[in-house]
Amino acid sequence: MVFSDYSLLWSRPFHFNALSSKTAKTTTWIWNLHSSAHDYSEQSSTQAILARKVFSSNIAHLGFIFLFLSAFHFDGAYFSNYLAWTKDPNNCTPSAHVLWALVGQDLLNQDVGAYFQGIQTTSGVFNLWRAEGLITHLDLKYASTGSLFGVGLFLILGYYYMHCSYASSFTTTVRITYHYLILLGLGSLAWSGHCIHIGIPSNCLLDSGIDPAVIPCPSDLMLNPPIYKDTLSDIIPLGQELQQSLFERLLNPSACCIELGIVLDHHVYVFVVLVISGSILSLAFSTKVMKNFYLNTNSQMFSISINLFLLGLSSLIHAYHSYALPVYPYLSPDFPSVLSLIYHHIILAGFLIVGSASHLSMFVIRDWALTKDNAFLILLFSSRDLILGCLVYIVIVLGFHSFGIYIHNDTLSALGRQEDMFQDHSIQLKPFFANLAYSCFRVLAVDSSNIIFSDKKVALISQELGTADLMVDHIHAFTCHTTSLVMLKGILYARGSRLLSAKLELGWIYPCDGPGRGGTCQISPYDHVYLAAFWAYNCISVVLFHCFWKQISDIWGSVLMLNHESDRYLSCKHLTGGEFSIHATTINGWLRNLLWSGSSQAIQSYGTTISEFGLIFIGSHFIWSFSLMFLFSGRGYWQEYIESIVWSHLKLKIINLIKPRALSISQGRSVGLVHYLVGGIGCTFSFVLSRIITLA
Repeated sequence: MVFSDYSLLWSRPFHFNALSSKTAKTTTWIWNLHSSAHDYSEQSSTQAILARKVFSSNIAHLGFIFLFLSAFHFDGAYFSNYLAWTKDPNNCTPSAHVLWALVGQDLLNQDVGAYFQGIQTTSGVFNLWRAEGLITHLDLKYASTGSLFGVGLFLILGYYYMHCSYASSFTTTVRITYHYLILLGLGSLAWSGHCIHIGIPSNCLLDSGIDPAVIPCPSDLMLNPPIYKDTLSDIIPLGQELQQSLFERLLNPSACCIELGIVLDHHVYVFVVLVISGSILSLAFSTKVMKNFYLNTNSQMFSISINLFLLGLSSLIHAYHSYALPVYPYLSPDFPSVLSLIYHHIILAGFLIVGSASHLSMFVIRDWALTKDNAFLILLFSSRDLILGCLVYIVIVLGFHSFGIYIHNDTLSALGRQEDMFQDHSIQLKPFFANLAYSCFRVLAVDSSNIIFSDKKVALISQELGTADLMVDHIHAFTCHTTSLVMLKGILYARGSRLLSAKLELGWIYPCDGPGRGGTCQISPYDHVYLAAFWAYNCISVVLFHCFWKQISDIWGSVLMLNHESDRYLSCKHLTGGEFSIHATTINGWLRNLLWSGSSQAIQSYGTTISEFGLIFIGSHFIWSFSLMFLFSGRGYWQEYIESIVWSHLKLKIINLIKPRALSISQGRSVGLVHYLVGGIGCTFSFVLSRIITLA
């Protein structure tokens, strides 16, 4: 049914809540508007309407994703040096943003090669486009236009399924799940077909040295088989020759990446697994046994939690493979892009996993009645003390031992007794199982030297892990277990508050009071999600700094001398000379040799082509320090913050429109948490990129 009142397209604030729409316009009203605008379960009267909103918003979100893709391809087609980069990826830096000569900002345009000046791009999209077979600006224009059609299609579909028609068969999470699995499998099969018909021929021609401007369209090659047989049979493998070439080598030595044929096979296998899994899931849920086995098939909160966790796990795996098993051509020698992809996907994984724990706690609060007879949940919640007790002991042991070794090393270093420290040159603590697993990746090397390089830039190298790696890996274990402990405690004790009924009705905008009124500030799910966000950020930061220091110290570098007769390297110089194994065994070494000395590039960047990182660095420090007012100092600073808002409202004469009201405890914590995370991420981002761009 089509709504006759099209004013719903441009609705007033709080149109979904009659009570909130009639309240006074205060700063609290603005907070509630942001917190409950997407709380569909509060706005929907039935499960069908809730599912309709979720399904339609997902489709509309895909439209915005296509909008971003269209913008990327449009920018690459009209403002980038992509064509020059495809000709010489080793000596040309990706760039797709040129600044005008306005107030001196053209200073940021750096020489990226091939007579082009602009800001260096570290997103890795150039490598992705080459792997896709998009090798000319015309291909990028076609991709941008096609993405725009996708934007319109998905926005129309979102409106159609929300306001005009809706398939009632999609009201259960299970049916959506196995439909998604089958669709993802078909998408994986389509991508493998794209690789074999578009990606592999185009990359084979580029690797052979042919200019991208004269390479024919892959569709023309497919429509003219004689061209293959007469002129390109030695360049592009087909049929049985393609399969033989896959097993002859796993790595493309010139592009420093996995062969695209291996990627093709991977997506074919993914298609088989997903289609079989979706079919089995469809048949399994038709039986009563499997229905009782799964927790809840109609809970939106449970479905969101599971999908957020799986998406976060996938992002974490992608972050690891960005440098360990590179897939995109010429990405490994591009050190800034590799670090940007790692940091982006690790941060994304942290937010998604914390969000998964948050929604799982809401599932326990809101949808517990739907699964109160489930034996698995009863067993899980009856064993929560045992589970959390084991985690507590694990965290205590890891914390004391890992930090105790660092304190031991710092103390003996201060006393001048280096021979009694835990390090590679005195008391060794080398990881045995990690070195055993790490040796398995040596099969990717192109020769017995166990080093992979492109144009004398070392991308991957096989080595033995040392004492510093074992020590920092135990710090990773401590931060991961602590984050898991906080999140699990919030989930398993979500229903442990006396004010459960208030939480159930109000959701995320519940009033937060002190101990005198029931202590709603320290109830499990909300307070523990707040703390888990800090611990997740700490865990991510340690992982990133470890990865960054390890890469520039022991892996990335340049080949100094090359024996052309045997085609093996004779000398390798790393970017920072292997300082990780020496200084990473003490806390003072992390502070002195990595953070303090490494920040000189960001601090001294003013007036250079990387001065934007200096501005981000100092601005992020200000944002981060601003968060401490809300996290450490209580309501005193919050009141000062509100008084500044009152002054600005009076000065701008808008006091009658929106009246300031003091922050609640939960609002103050939200302000502090957001500024803490934004400031910390900005500091780390600017620190890492300014240093690696300078070194590389």
